[in-house]
Amino acid sequence: MNANLSNQVIDAPDFDAIKKRQQAMWASGNYSKVGSTLQITGESLCEAMDLNSGETVLDVAAGNGNVTLAAARRYCQVTSTDYVQALLDQGSARADADGLRVDYQQADAEQLPFAEQSFDNVVSTFGVMFAPNQAQAAAEMLRVCRAGGKIGLANWTPDGFIGRLFKIVGRYVAPPAGVQSPAAWGTQEFLQKHFGSAAENIEVTAKTYIFRYLSTEHWLDVFRNYYGPVHKAFAALPDEQQQALAQDITQLIDEFNLAKDGSVKVPSAYLEIVITKKLG
Repeated sequence: MNANLSNQVIDAPDFDAIKKRQQAMWASGNYSKVGSTLQITGESLCEAMDLNSGETVLDVAAGNGNVTLAAARRYCQVTSTDYVQALLDQGSARADADGLRVDYQQADAEQLPFAEQSFDNVVSTFGVMFAPNQAQAAAEMLRVCRAGGKIGLANWTPDGFIGRLFKIVGRYVAPPAGVQSPAAWGTQEFLQKHFGSAAENIEVTAKTYIFRYLSTEHWLDVFRNYYGPVHKAFAALPDEQQQALAQDITQLIDEFNLAKDGSVKVPSAYLEIVITKKLG
């Protein structure tokens, strides 16, 4: 028994080391080039949550702040957090441009620096799902949400376009050992496992976001240069494998593309989730 326990300790993922690599990944490129196109998902989530003006909202792993801005536009008191300062700076510039008041704080989704039940609402759009210690990140969201409050999420699904993209990239650059795919957050099983016992209700709506780009080459150029996971994957590969990865991604785009005029119109499935925390 002791030997088994010893093996478990040795084999456990080094989450701190993984997060340091992730920070460098998300700080690379320029995520706002992609992130800002997803603004509609933040607006949709705020409507699904039926946010009331004056309520407190914590955005976890906010990136460049889509749901942050959406909540601030509804006159909520928003605290926007991420562990990459450059992303918070991008979000802050967007808030300033729109004349919105937001409190920005650098914070780790797995160790949120807030007291229990500090916020009426806790949200994340395509952000917290990338935390390597998924159970801890989910527990932290629950901890800082008040009893009877809401947790709102937008998460890519495993079989949708972005979920499939993750799988392709993972064939070329192996993900950290012992860490589940971020797309696990886009499954009913994950939500029930990590939120079910603390939830009064979990409302899940299957949604689709449409990626719209000038061409397949345009999509590849944007993601290769600006989207951290794809940017770092290409940078880690020799030329021949870079070409193979580009070809595999091109085939994926062609499989999903609805456009017939040479442009890109690719639907990507995600789950819009509203969790109401139990009162007791």
